[in-house]
Amino acid sequence: MKLDLRALLAGEYRTLPVLFDLELTESHDNHFSGLTDIRFDTPLHVEGTITNTSGYIRMLLTLSVSYTASCARCLEDVSGSFSFDVERTVVTPKMAEDLTEDRIDELVVVEDGFLSLDELLTECLELSLPFRFLCREDCKGLCQRCGKNLNDGPCDCEEKEIDPRLEPLRRLLEEMKAEESQNGDTQVSSQHEEK
Repeated sequence: MKLDLRALLAGEYRTLPVLFDLELTESHDNHFSGLTDIRFDTPLHVEGTITNTSGYIRMLLTLSVSYTASCARCLEDVSGSFSFDVERTVVTPKMAEDLTEDRIDELVVVEDGFLSLDELLTECLELSLPFRFLCREDCKGLCQRCGKNLNDGPCDCEEKEIDPRLEPLRRLLEEMKAEESQNGDTQVSSQHEEK
């Protein structure tokens, strides 16, 4: 989506309302690197304003979208909606040259009076979505052995397999228990000898 800001930049009006829907389709033209496991059920709804206050131009947008994703533990579908705000200062290319690099993320550059938003908004969406989705906070996930969804009840696996990375810890715990029981036997026998 390209917004025409020429009249706003010329001072013909102070505020430009923004209202449009951005289709979220995966293609080579967009930057959905982290959004491959998410299906968007609606377009990205964009609503807000761009305001010119004596040459200081501020963009305030609210973005919302409905999605379906896989639960990170049990792989069941998780549906919901997500909403977030995007705030940026709108600058010309000449103004952007004069600013330090740490301020660049706070800016959006208007080119020849037009503001292109597709790449910025999809990038903001990617950065704002949760790192992982859960069907519920106490999701038990899948059995590592048979793959059964443990939210539906326990599986029929006889013996639960231990993660090989935890094997040294299991051995250490067994040694500590053996040592404790040995020390307990020693203390009991020494008490009997004292009597």
